[in-house]
Amino acid sequence: MKVMSQEGGVSRVMRLNGLIDMILWPCILKLDGDDELIYLSSECDFNVECQELILTEFDHVIDSMGICYLIEIMKEKPVLVKTKKAFDLDAVTQLIRANEFVKAKLCLTKIYFSTISDAIKSLHC
Repeated sequence: MKVMSQEGGVSRVMRLNGLIDMILWPCILKLDGDDELIYLSSECDFNVECQELILTEFDHVIDSMGICYLIEIMKEKPVLVKTKKAFDLDAVTQLIRANEFVKAKLCLTKIYFSTISDAIKSLHC
């Protein structure tokens, strides 16, 4: 899998089987066993975060459409591998509520979003 191009918040990623996936940025990085989410505005942010973290096989990225990607290391570089799993708006909202609960800054019942993209963008400081 390699990135072919990135424009307008969309990365075109070539899979090993030759098919092309589209990753819609921004995304969130969900680390296994941790409620805190990491906002990723672009593929560049993804690469920086992957260099700074110790990743596990259960960590994943969720794009602005709710599509889930696993993180694999290929040739010493992190790549996103599309899974069949997709998160709906309710699931992404629950992740964000858990994230905000850890921070203890917002009233959780007031957290509501109209789209997955809006939910992810709410994590941007």
